[in-house]
Amino acid sequence: MLKGLAITPPIIGRISIGRVVERQGKRLPEKDDAFTITTQIQQRGEWVLHPLHESLRKQSTGKLRAIPVRFLFNDPDLNLRAEYSCFDRETGRPVCVGDGETCRRAGDAGIEELPCPSPDGCAFGQAGACKPYGRLNALIGDEDEMGSFIFRTTSYNSIRTLAARLHYFAAVSGNLLACLPLELKLRGKSTTQSYRSAIYYVDLAVRAGSTLEDAIVQARELDARRKAAGFDQQALDTAAHAGFSNGAFEESIEDGGAVVDEFYSGSTTGELEDRPAAGTETPQASRPSLRDKLDRKATLLRSAAA
Repeated sequence: MLKGLAITPPIIGRISIGRVVERQGKRLPEKDDAFTITTQIQQRGEWVLHPLHESLRKQSTGKLRAIPVRFLFNDPDLNLRAEYSCFDRETGRPVCVGDGETCRRAGDAGIEELPCPSPDGCAFGQAGACKPYGRLNALIGDEDEMGSFIFRTTSYNSIRTLAARLHYFAAVSGNLLACLPLELKLRGKSTTQSYRSAIYYVDLAVRAGSTLEDAIVQARELDARRKAAGFDQQALDTAAHAGFSNGAFEESIEDGGAVVDEFYSGSTTGELEDRPAAGTETPQASRPSLRDKLDRKATLLRSAAA
């Protein structure tokens, strides 16, 4: 195994809830209210849809807002890796990754281990360069049982929700997370940051039409069949942990370029989540200015005086 190179799960496609569009010569992230499943190939600056996207969309009543998935690993932290990450916006090279206590930072002297005060308290990561960054690997369909689709996100809502769900499902199933039939769901909410407009984040749930008890029964049956066939889930988790630990950074320069394009372009808060979808008018954009308020107040005073 090459030292310094993180060995990550094989990726055969991407999951996103938005896209990057070009406006006035700039590539900017644009939010959507549905999932998009793509290949890893781009044509004319856009990711090519994966055949699974259309087949799953046809099974729904409209937009693709739920994706049936399984996971590679029983350990929740192997399926979802979340860290504070800072990328060089010009090269796409990861330069600093931390967990809120310690970080690994690339410098002239190589990789350094330093304290990590989190983005709000870090001078190095000011101006939005450092963000929470999560990567979720999920299995879709049965074509490739070791090939996963990756969902990348800088959304606090998605990261927090997915982390909680993964740990909860692992706990209630008796550590059979890799055998549970689950689905990614797109949920909406309004927050003060979105000025009460709808924003979307990714959640994890039992598949529609099933119950948690049914899912656990199915997981136990699948686990029994795998053990009878000689499938060693614990060895797979151990191998994955060793692969992730082999490199200082999970993302390569090539991957980092895609991250910068999607999450950093044109804005310090360019996440595709935690912001209203495209075409949604935000109250911020329509709120009256201070001059409008003063003019309105003056008009009311004049009317009252008359």
